[in-house]
Amino acid sequence: MSGHGTPLPMTARKSPPLKGVAEVPGDKSVSHRALILGALAVGETRVTGLLEGEDVLDTAKAMRALGADVARQGPGEWSVHGVGTGGFAEPDNVIDCGNSGTGVRLIMGAMATSPITATFTGDASLRKRPMGRVTDPLALFGAEARGRKGGRLPLTLTGAADPVPVTYEVPVPSAQVKSAVLLAGLNAPGQTVVIEREATRDHTERMLRGFGAELSVEEDGPRRVITLTGQPELVAQTLAVPRDPSSAAFPVCAALIVPGSEVLVPGIGLNATRAGLFTTLLEMGADITFENRREEGGEPVADLRVRHSPLTGVEVPPERAASMIDEFPVLSALAAFAEGPTVMRGVKELRVKESDRIDAMARGLEACGITVEEEEDMLTVHGRGPDGVPGGATVASHLDHRIAMSFLCLGLGAQSPVRVDDASPIATSFPAFEALIGGLGGALSRSNS
Repeated sequence: MSGHGTPLPMTARKSPPLKGVAEVPGDKSVSHRALILGALAVGETRVTGLLEGEDVLDTAKAMRALGADVARQGPGEWSVHGVGTGGFAEPDNVIDCGNSGTGVRLIMGAMATSPITATFTGDASLRKRPMGRVTDPLALFGAEARGRKGGRLPLTLTGAADPVPVTYEVPVPSAQVKSAVLLAGLNAPGQTVVIEREATRDHTERMLRGFGAELSVEEDGPRRVITLTGQPELVAQTLAVPRDPSSAAFPVCAALIVPGSEVLVPGIGLNATRAGLFTTLLEMGADITFENRREEGGEPVADLRVRHSPLTGVEVPPERAASMIDEFPVLSALAAFAEGPTVMRGVKELRVKESDRIDAMARGLEACGITVEEEEDMLTVHGRGPDGVPGGATVASHLDHRIAMSFLCLGLGAQSPVRVDDASPIATSFPAFEALIGGLGGALSRSNS
């Protein structure tokens, strides 16, 4: 599957029980950061388990364009010879980040305090996404951004020649914004401080410490104050990337949807800032056990054993939203099979993802016979029980990999087939999705008519 070019329609049909082992890819968030910090370190960083989806491969290309030596050694095995903090070179060409909001925003942060200029673009979906939320705080360091109306791509960023440290309170819960500011702070003298009103995924903080940066975190209830001392010499590392909980969400939810299923999903990262979906599923009555708990690459990991379960709708508290922001689309699909309403609050960030995910899920669910209620910051799905989802619709993916995979999972348990107009964006994060679901017994087919 390709995330660019000719659309790839795909259909999911009511499936027999899903059985087997679901080997999901490496964590996308960790993979991006491993390449970027490896490129800013001194020496050779070795990475295993790297996600080789298009989003991460575009970040690898960007690191090469900025002067790092990035090479694939084997499946999931990569080496990065870094240029040191502040060592990025000016790229010869435009940097194309494809579909990846994480990639482009973190790369902008990493180069914003070096005296170079780079122009960034992406696919049609990425060019619609707001970049001002990152370029505004980067301007405080002295960087200058010139883009399309609304701060959208294509955008040219000129890094600060004489960067200054900043103190910045992130206005919305966003790990991308926080991480961009911290990466910019690496090449600024003194201390850069980021204040979060509520915690978001902390992979950047963990990995910065692992590479040798001086970083402290003070917590006061949900509020976090992160202080980074600038201009460290980052030391190359050997990193094992845990498997992606956001990708694991799809076989986990598919197994819960399809009667008789039992699936093992090994090696899943259970960082507390990413595990909100699993907490929610357990509250709904999901039969999930966490086996062989351990630590890999500085992250907590376990094997997930998932069995089909009768589910009950729940209310997801808004303070949990940041820990499962990417999982709300598939939770919405799963909620259609629960008894009663599932209420998701604090989710307005979904409106500025690869698509307006609240609107995309609401319209697709309605087409499949599910009643929904939608507000700016809330989505309610009125579940019809395990045998009550009609399906029978063609839904739009809106160039969004998570929308496409969510409706294909829904189709595995619906009464009538569910067709997604374009499944090609799935390749950006989960290239093996089709083969993995098929290997478990899921009825997926490519359909061009």
